[in-house]
Amino acid sequence: MEAVGHAVPIRSRPALIWSITISVLVVSFVVVVVLFAFNPSEARFYPRCFLKSFTGLDCPGCGGLRAMHQLLHGHFGAAFQLNPLLFLLLPLAAFYALRQLLFLFTGRRVAHPFKSPRWWGLFALVVVGFGVLRNLPWRSWFGD
Repeated sequence: MEAVGHAVPIRSRPALIWSITISVLVVSFVVVVVLFAFNPSEARFYPRCFLKSFTGLDCPGCGGLRAMHQLLHGHFGAAFQLNPLLFLLLPLAAFYALRQLLFLFTGRRVAHPFKSPRWWGLFALVVVGFGVLRNLPWRSWFGD
């Protein structure tokens, strides 16, 4: 009889792990193809930001879909103008995705460089700070 409450080691569930991995990769591929093919500035099926809809303010993620569309088309400057925070987050997301894939394929764990809660606090501060700074009236300060 199996003990209740005990975690089953990952190694004993390879079929589940592989099916989840394949599913995530397929969904990611479909999302990238749709984002490449349909510009979020023109297509109506993309989600709209609730904060922007209700307050008119940009959240830290506003412009992220449009920026990814621009990145996929090789327009780095336009992407950066739409959401500079994306350029900070994409390398981190890529690192964590590759870290997981390496573990899945080899069983080796790559060191986690951001274990300390201080890193997560700094990350939260950067995201909130970016959200505040992007809503300040910069243009009016310079006479535009």
